Amino acid sequence: MSLEDQKKSARKAAFARRKQAYETAPRGRSGKLSEVLAGYRGVPLAGYMPIRTEIDPLPAMCEAAAHGPVSVPVIEAQGRPLKFAEWQPGCEMTDGPFGAQIPVTLNLFEPEILIVPLVAFSKDGGRLGYGGGFYDRTLELLRAKRPTLAIGFAFGAQEAADLPLEPTDQPLDLIVTENQIFEI
Repeated sequence: MSLEDQKKSARKAAFARRKQAYETAPRGRSGKLSEVLAGYRGVPLAGYMPIRTEIDPLPAMCEAAAHGPVSVPVIEAQGRPLKFAEWQPGCEMTDGPFGAQIPVTLNLFEPEILIVPLVAFSKDGGRLGYGGGFYDRTLELLRAKRPTLAIGFAFGAQEAADLPLEPTDQPLDLIVTENQIFEI
């Protein structure tokens, strides 16, 4: 089985686990994420606008926005790193590529901490995304300039023991679930 086939299979299984967790998880899923971010008040942060069955980081992002700049990713083009537009709770939003909301006004800045959505993770910092490579390219670029903290945010059910990864896959520094914090 090719690496791409392995990734497709792993994504399919992880999407099913994520959907189940999304449908059954109680409210207040971002408490552990807020706990982690409290230690980085004022540091430029990138969150994400949740789509489909992704775990919702918005409550933690709202708390962080009271202490420093928060942004959300903007996809410019396939094969390019992400840009990040300043976000505030209640700011005017519009549809971006892949169904994620982006601010109408694009005030761009580079974050030092990224809350990274994912399809599956391993406790050693491995991350399986949607397959576009956006976060891998972005983390590689940002880490070449300065220390950049990548926090994977997911349901605990998205954990996988063995992920099909490539050398270009950027590792996570922390993984936060609705119930746990895994330091890598």
